[in-house]
Amino acid sequence: MKRIIGIIAAAFILSTTSSMPVEAQSAGVRAVQGWEAVGRLNIAGRNMCTGSLIAPNLVLTAAHCLFNPQTGQAVNPRNIKFEAGLNGRRSKASRRVVKAVIHPGYQHKWSSRSEAGSDIAVLRLDRPIAGSQIRPFALAAAPTPGESVDVLSYSVNQSTRPAREKGCRILSTRSETLVTSCRVEFGASGSPVLQMRPGQAPMLVSVISAKAQIGRKRVSLAATFDRTLRSLMRRAG
Repeated sequence: MKRIIGIIAAAFILSTTSSMPVEAQSAGVRAVQGWEAVGRLNIAGRNMCTGSLIAPNLVLTAAHCLFNPQTGQAVNPRNIKFEAGLNGRRSKASRRVVKAVIHPGYQHKWSSRSEAGSDIAVLRLDRPIAGSQIRPFALAAAPTPGESVDVLSYSVNQSTRPAREKGCRILSTRSETLVTSCRVEFGASGSPVLQMRPGQAPMLVSVISAKAQIGRKRVSLAATFDRTLRSLMRRAG
């Protein structure tokens, strides 16, 4: 395979505008059962990422979202707000973050690409979100090459409404990293990669880490889950 050139899809400056067709994107998202478990991470009112509810009080995202993209300095988790199911001006639930736990193998390298396979963090919310309000995503093992996945994300192009990229393909697996055909934008870091089964709720199988290229082809890199994630959840909770 040609060499992968990674470009981190880092937290991006918040925007209240959208340059994408809102109705079409919203309709695509509404077709996903329980999509409201996806939310925007408002980072100190200046930057953004995407996160997913994986327990009533826990959110999964990319580790590099916890570092300032301009300076490389760590962000105080208490300056982060999770806006679950944000759709326009309203969110389904909004909570402050009080704790962040980063994958032990992750080392932030400012202005260069860090290892995508360990680019995972778990955030603890100041109070749980009731299951009657939003049901957390269930976690599952990584898909294999050739399988189809969807990505739900907020981005610089659509910061107040989530976009759905449907029917991406897993191109390859490298260590704890998936290479997918999904074409994500800045702000999509931490977005859930979902495997869809007919008649079943979507399963969260990976987390978007970076934009990348293989030759001239745009792809994305995503971190998969191992036993470390369960450990991170226990430490965060």
